[in-house]
Amino acid sequence: MSVDELYMQRCFELARQGVGMVSPNPRVGCVVVQDGKIIGEGYHQRYGASHAEVNAVASVQDKSQLAGSTVYVNLEPCSHTGKTPPCTELLINHRVKKVVLSTLDSNPLVNGAGAKRLAEAGIEVITGVLEKDGRSLNTRFFTFHEKERPYIILKWAQTADRFIARSNYESRWISNGFSRQIVHQWRSEEDAVLVGTKTAAHDNPTLTVRDWTGRNPVRLVIDRFLRLSDKLNLFDQSVRTICFNLLKHEEHQNLSLIRLDEKDFLNSILEYLKKEKIQSFMVEGGSITLSMFIEAGLWDEIRVFSSPRVFHTGIEAPGFKGVLTAEEKIQDDSLRIYRKVTELKPNH
Repeated sequence: MSVDELYMQRCFELARQGVGMVSPNPRVGCVVVQDGKIIGEGYHQRYGASHAEVNAVASVQDKSQLAGSTVYVNLEPCSHTGKTPPCTELLINHRVKKVVLSTLDSNPLVNGAGAKRLAEAGIEVITGVLEKDGRSLNTRFFTFHEKERPYIILKWAQTADRFIARSNYESRWISNGFSRQIVHQWRSEEDAVLVGTKTAAHDNPTLTVRDWTGRNPVRLVIDRFLRLSDKLNLFDQSVRTICFNLLKHEEHQNLSLIRLDEKDFLNSILEYLKKEKIQSFMVEGGSITLSMFIEAGLWDEIRVFSSPRVFHTGIEAPGFKGVLTAEEKIQDDSLRIYRKVTELKPNH
């Protein structure tokens, strides 16, 4: 591994500390190096707060050391004024010598303009260092801007004989307690979670983060004909909740009823979420809803817990074609993660 790759790995480590806190911004870490030593580092900690480059520069005790330094950052610095000033000008003003990047920013507001601005100021710019890893780190961000929809994760637990619920739709406790805790961690890392009508009615889920530390995701529920009871946990207005339906549009405290047309219903949901800057969501059931996304080809990742329990009969797990990318044992459960065959291609 080259020196540039080692420092970029550190950028990735820093960036991951912002998981679940920075969306719709990307996860970004930054390292400042002078004479072969790290003199400053930082990461984007939460949406609306200082960017990674700003925090890294601020951490440098002797600001005179910034002149002639090399700055490593996993994503192209911004060149526009948003909630914070452009990071390119900060680096230019401190007369850094070189900026090493993993990936360019496919956000139309940046999209190469940051690297161009640095180069025009006489700063050497190197791109593409561990680019595949850099894109994987911000796959939600890149999916949102390149596919113009949120990153979609499908998740379910199934028995050894591939049932996800009993015939009466009872599906609780297929997986073990540790697996369920992992799901709470996942919820804290995504912008939203979604369930269908039957899962909401039969399981009465809360869809909040309780067995982990982190923010609650936005709760999404499909209830085409508004048949769900307003006494369900989903409608307790404790967390922002969006109910997609065919009948009416209403706004309440922390609850939005969003009317969509039946035609192209699924894509209409994605269009609405894109407008709301929701970059990722996890579908937690049930079978009809999961199959709807699979059949439409609208998914990026599938996470399946397999339990040793056996139901013999019930509601079958959805079928799909994907590439197994990870597998691990969680006590007596097995967790398998799949991705679609087609992937986002690097920006060049």
